[in-house]
Amino acid sequence: MKPGYSRIQIGLHWLIAVFIPLQYLTGGSIERTHHAVHMGMTPDPWDIVQHHLHNYLGIAIGMLMGARLAVRLLWPPLPDRRATSPVKALSKVMHHAFYAAIIGQATMGFVASYFWFGIAPYHVIGSRIILGMVGLHLAAAAWHTLVLRDDTVDRMIFAQTRQSSDNP
Repeated sequence: MKPGYSRIQIGLHWLIAVFIPLQYLTGGSIERTHHAVHMGMTPDPWDIVQHHLHNYLGIAIGMLMGARLAVRLLWPPLPDRRATSPVKALSKVMHHAFYAAIIGQATMGFVASYFWFGIAPYHVIGSRIILGMVGLHLAAAAWHTLVLRDDTVDRMIFAQTRQSSDNP
């Protein structure tokens, strides 16, 4: 089989990749909603919609990332047979950090929304860390595609397939 990820791993990756920018687009509504309530005013209805969307998408992202971690642990992707290098080791560290940061972020958002709002400043810091990680992730994908011209990005676009016996 060609090294890579399964269809479920690829689907979860891209679904989360679509949801995360929506979190950044809707996140400001939380401060506006809470500020209006604190000032004794009625929050803007669109801010309330965005606030709910942010909360429920955050819960969904946490659950999807948990599912992605479970799938990865139960059915790991086929190994990349290229030689081990410091860059490959850094890539592995970054992928583990993504799991930890996104699951941690979803957990902090859930706690801030339903149990203790005092954790919210750490949730904001976490969002900035994840934004930086996403930037590095995109830069690495661009580097692999445009400079190295290797198949690294293809592994997250095309599902692993069986190779014919004619073409090892």
